Amino acid sequence: MKLLITGGAGFIGAHTTFRFAADHDVTVVDDLSRKGSESNLKWLQEHCHFQFVRCDIRRPQAILEAVQAARPDVVVHLAAQVAVTTSVADPRTDFDINALGTFNVLEAVRVAAPEAIVLYASTNKVYGGMEETGILLKDGRYQYANLPAGVSEDQPLDFHSPYGCSKGAADQYVRDYARIYGMRTIVFRQSCIFGTRQFGVEDQGWISWFAIRSVLDKPVTIYGDGRQVRDVLWIDDLVDAYQAAIDRADRLKGAVFNMGGGPGNQLSLLETLRLLERCQGKELQCSFADWRPGDQRVFLADTRRAQTELNWKPRVSPEEGVKRLHAWVRENMQLFKV
Repeated sequence: MKLLITGGAGFIGAHTTFRFAADHDVTVVDDLSRKGSESNLKWLQEHCHFQFVRCDIRRPQAILEAVQAARPDVVVHLAAQVAVTTSVADPRTDFDINALGTFNVLEAVRVAAPEAIVLYASTNKVYGGMEETGILLKDGRYQYANLPAGVSEDQPLDFHSPYGCSKGAADQYVRDYARIYGMRTIVFRQSCIFGTRQFGVEDQGWISWFAIRSVLDKPVTIYGDGRQVRDVLWIDDLVDAYQAAIDRADRLKGAVFNMGGGPGNQLSLLETLRLLERCQGKELQCSFADWRPGDQRVFLADTRRAQTELNWKPRVSPEEGVKRLHAWVRENMQLFKV
């Protein structure tokens, strides 16, 4: 099987590349603009074999030529601008990468590899702030009042922030290319994915950011009260879901999956800090600041559709994942020292 992975030197991309390059012909497309991508590319080149194409998905001819050369059976589209705050500061670049870039990828596949399976990494931000959803404060966490299984794929879309709009527009294009052109596209609306080789920053990849700051003995700022909750998913469990979707692509054409840890794998920000303090063996420096615009107090994905249709479920607990991530950061401190 031949795979083309856009953003293949990013956090999720590096793990996806590593997994599939063991048994398949993989082409990585990346412009290496993200923090950590060059380090991830070097690590991949030391551990597996693949073809690398330096390419910006905003350039339609460049991505078309990459698809024509790779002739992929599967395209995993991970290249993206990933931070809400960045999208607010520079909405045009956010649109060009996420919306227009995804359109360019879809068109390249439609023209040059129309039989290919396309997996698209969307986001839970397509559901917006969900202000109408009742939220309770219980046991030190914010919780949904009436969604015990979390947010399902039937939740109305409500794009909020330039990032939500750009990713949401791409999400809908990917779905519609299955309807209009018969392409085998599958959308993953991903929640909080974390793991090794994640170069988190304050605006994105918060568990990794907390782990890096703890190992470097640097302070952490909590925006809000720290009781906000996410369902967290270890990176290897996500790649398992990608594999399961590829194996079932013929009957999943046009499908959408909410992809996260689900209600059984949730953490608040404060709980995450406590886990890291146990790993570090001391209390972390922490301060609080005002809530950031659009920050959901809680998001938990209802993963029952994925569990049923993909025969999949998370295997790594949040506690085990945080422990693994902290150990990796500690073993690779040279990557994070400025």
